[in-house]
Amino acid sequence: MPSSDAPKDKSNSGQPSDEPHQHQSSSTTHRSEDEWKHRAPYRVHDPQSGFDVKWRGACHCGRVKYELSRDRPLASKYCHCTTCQRLHGAPFQWAAIFHKEDINFTQGHHDLGWYDPTEKSQTHHLPCKVQCGFCRTPIMDEGRNMILLFPTLIEGIKEPKARKAFEAKAHMFYNQRVVDFKGDGATKFEGLEDQSDILDDDGNVIKKKEDKEKEDKEKEEKEGEGSDAKKRKKGDE
Repeated sequence: MPSSDAPKDKSNSGQPSDEPHQHQSSSTTHRSEDEWKHRAPYRVHDPQSGFDVKWRGACHCGRVKYELSRDRPLASKYCHCTTCQRLHGAPFQWAAIFHKEDINFTQGHHDLGWYDPTEKSQTHHLPCKVQCGFCRTPIMDEGRNMILLFPTLIEGIKEPKARKAFEAKAHMFYNQRVVDFKGDGATKFEGLEDQSDILDDDGNVIKKKEDKEKEDKEKEEKEGEGSDAKKRKKGDE
């Protein structure tokens, strides 16, 4: 349910509206009503800007369409938290992380709906859920710096190239799962990736967060020493 101070939707009052499906003038981000159109991820890229299309995606009804300019996401993961389960009506959320500049909406970005799961309101307060305002297909999660797209909307996602590019490498909140993943090779975390204990396929802790941090630090120091040695050797030649 929208917050009590949310403005009325002009689309139902006969007045023209140039806003997306959910108005954001009540958003705690305090942006002007039209500013969202001119910033990423909603700003439409100029055809002459050199936006190199690698992938295309669309919602179920086809009113919302977008392009992606990156060959593969920065990361791809499954989230098993209860919130994602409920909001998606699914056992888990499959999310692919991109920079906000990596997406270009070619159609329907005025017809998007927003939902703030923290405040349980339809305001554009980050982080928030983004969906098609007509068919309600979940489009992405918009964070403060990144977007989390849902790969099942990508054209050709069942093809080997796409499946490899968007393959999930980690499970988050695996202890909240309602389905098991056995032998998939993806690292399973008790909470957020790289910020919690690592679990086995059955949910047992196999590496504490502190131990992993120590290993990563030792590895980084070792790699740094190797790099310094190469530089010294090159300088002696």
